[in-house]
Amino acid sequence: MTELTIEQRFEAGFKRYDAGESPDALLPEFIEICRLDPKNAAAWSCVAWLHLLRGKADLALPAAQRSVKIDHRNPQAHVNLALALLGTGGKGVRKHIELVQKVMDFSEEVRQDIFENIDDGLTRRPDWKELAKVKNWLSE
Repeated sequence: MTELTIEQRFEAGFKRYDAGESPDALLPEFIEICRLDPKNAAAWSCVAWLHLLRGKADLALPAAQRSVKIDHRNPQAHVNLALALLGTGGKGVRKHIELVQKVMDFSEEVRQDIFENIDDGLTRRPDWKELAKVKNWLSE
């Protein structure tokens, strides 16, 4: 059996997520991808999102910060960082929300992706107050 590339592992993990696998089951795979490819902003964003789904904003925060640091143009990474900051009582939430709003104003595709992710998060974690708040802000 051949070894999967990092990209193949990422895609396989993403398919497992889409199939409904739990964040607890997926987290080790995405953490391993980050270990193998520490500059993979998308993988760090996934680690942050999975921690956020688990209600662990304190663990999501460093992953979200790293994702934004690697790729500051990724709006989902900024959503994740805003959520982690909200969940930990951190400061600077507004600048991340405003950045996402600006990108969404210029791209309907990004707007659709962000709201699909938000709806997915609220389906998986219906009591997620911070995400409901972010959805509200981005809808304005």
